[in-house]
Amino acid sequence: MAEKVKSVKLPVISMAGEEVGTVTVKGEVFGIEPNKSVMFDAVQVYQANKRQATAKTKVRSEVSGGGKKPWKQKGTGRARSGSNRSPIWVGGGTVFGPDGRQNYSLSMNKAAHNLALRSALSLKVAEKAIVVFDKLELAEAKTKAMVEALKAAKAGKKVLIVLEDANENVIKAARNIAGTMIVPTTNVCVYDLLNVDTVVTTKAAIMLVEEALD
Repeated sequence: MAEKVKSVKLPVISMAGEEVGTVTVKGEVFGIEPNKSVMFDAVQVYQANKRQATAKTKVRSEVSGGGKKPWKQKGTGRARSGSNRSPIWVGGGTVFGPDGRQNYSLSMNKAAHNLALRSALSLKVAEKAIVVFDKLELAEAKTKAMVEALKAAKAGKKVLIVLEDANENVIKAARNIAGTMIVPTTNVCVYDLLNVDTVVTTKAAIMLVEEALD
């Protein structure tokens, strides 16, 4: 069994990419042994809850045809048949098909979900894939300025930006960058953490995430 880590120190950089200090976070949140099983469950729940019941087949009352009996009951040598809408006929209705009202949603208890989040965050820390800015602010909503900040942070192609507040300039500047997603600290999920190359956040935001999961 791996030894428990009491605290983890993460470097803090400026928007120019220069290291300006460190932030100490709790090992119970950012330094645990990742639980792959519970992370898998969290991703399954996330994907299932996003699934929409768009599949729909027609039952015999909805397909065209019907009305006249195809042939008389007796004397033809063929099996009796009452309607060409029957499911055994080509073009007939479907039995037990999806009706557009399927519910694919799954649930996960809070303790397991929090463990999955802590596991995903710890995995990103182990991969050195969390970048912490001292602050992430832009005077103007310029995409070029945001691209330069991410480049200075050596972020990957797929980036998750976690903000402590609704910084309109940052949101507008980053939303046009391919592969970049912005979420508040209250909406961080396991799927997003595992689906990106780099998590970019601020010192204030990472402390809020720690507080929520402590």
